[in-house]
Amino acid sequence: MPLYKLKLPHMGEGVIEATLTTWLKNVGDRIEEDEAVFEVATDKVDSEVPSEVAGVLKEKLFNEGDVVKIGEPVAIIETDAELPEDDDDLALLGVKQAEEKAAESTEPAPQAAPSEAPVSHGERFYSPLVRNIARVEGITQAELDSIPGTGHKGRVTKDDILAYVERKRRGETAATPGTAPAPEPASASAAQAAVTAAPTKPEPAPAPAAPQGESAEDYVPQNKKIIIEPGDEIIRMDRMRKLIAHHMVESKHTSPHVQSFVEADVTTLVQWRNRIKDDFLRREGEKITFTPVFIYYLAQTIKEFPMINVQVDGDNIIRKKHINIGMAVALPSGNLIVPVIKDADQYSLTGLVKKVNDLARRARENALQPDEVVGGTYSITNIGTFGNIAGTAIIPQPQVAIMAVGAIRKMPAVIETPEGDFIGIRHKMILSHSYDHRVVDGMLGGLFVKRFAEHLENFDPNTII
Repeated sequence: MPLYKLKLPHMGEGVIEATLTTWLKNVGDRIEEDEAVFEVATDKVDSEVPSEVAGVLKEKLFNEGDVVKIGEPVAIIETDAELPEDDDDLALLGVKQAEEKAAESTEPAPQAAPSEAPVSHGERFYSPLVRNIARVEGITQAELDSIPGTGHKGRVTKDDILAYVERKRRGETAATPGTAPAPEPASASAAQAAVTAAPTKPEPAPAPAAPQGESAEDYVPQNKKIIIEPGDEIIRMDRMRKLIAHHMVESKHTSPHVQSFVEADVTTLVQWRNRIKDDFLRREGEKITFTPVFIYYLAQTIKEFPMINVQVDGDNIIRKKHINIGMAVALPSGNLIVPVIKDADQYSLTGLVKKVNDLARRARENALQPDEVVGGTYSITNIGTFGNIAGTAIIPQPQVAIMAVGAIRKMPAVIETPEGDFIGIRHKMILSHSYDHRVVDGMLGGLFVKRFAEHLENFDPNTII
């Protein structure tokens, strides 16, 4: 039987390596075509890597925690599939070669580990992907423990939890054969109340749950200025939080940040959205927020000021041809990720609504593809979602600017008319533009945000979407 090399596939533009976080299969396990074999993590997203052939896992070439280069073999799969002999990506080691190699070994061939009884719920392993889906969907630990697993040793797979989520949305969450026994009545009532209260979709701005800490009794701080007192807790950063911390410090060390602020009157835009949002939802099945409108006019403004769409490489400035706008999305865990809308200037407003909603939903479900979080040339963050009126965002490298849009508020304003001035109520918001002063001077940075505000203020109320 030929042996197939399962290699780490291309993970997106600019990604050259990934960390192997979890093996989903053990040596001797049967693998179906397109079934996930292991999980990897880049500095942007976590991904499952499936096998292109059906077979049996013969050998693991890396351990969990190892860093693997793109294109490197990670596993050897024994398969019945016919493999082309001229394909260098496949290990064409026939049965005879495998037998000769086994004969040279003085040790007996390893036997597949016998099937073990399912581990107790307290020891049950859950992959990061499964735990992320559980957090997004509001699934309690008790619910997670009750889900029957079809993976190795009863492990809950991505398909298992997604099937449970679908059953839950249909109200079919009763225990099925093979699930954990029903809890005591009082616990059952509490669990049912938790299920009822848990939202099936994330709220626009949920308050992130406080991370669970550990006792600081034996902790020795790395920073000698920190004094540990009774009752303090140590909260270990997860992988994503460590990466965010690294990127933020790197950006501040790389770019001298400057900010310019403009107040924009978006009354016409607010009135237009209020008028069309219900009809749009019925027709398209999508909610329309302000973010797609902001991205639409950002793309138009970038066309007018192309030197804002640049990157710095040493003493060289690279002016980017494509306008790829990243939009910051807050995750249920409290972390942040920035999916990218490639060629944002080529989308209609309707297309942007659907694209923004799709990327935001899959970001919260940890279902983004590696290509969808790289290649940005300009970014926007909507801090108004959290009720903030203004903020100074940090530039995601290697971009040179980012727009922060604050909350839209009703404000008293002087309205000028041919008949005279009067005080009226207007919808206003503060736009904050952070830019890299190495290559973006105050004139360019200030004019850019001013022009963006003008686009929003001059929004056509007869716009059809």
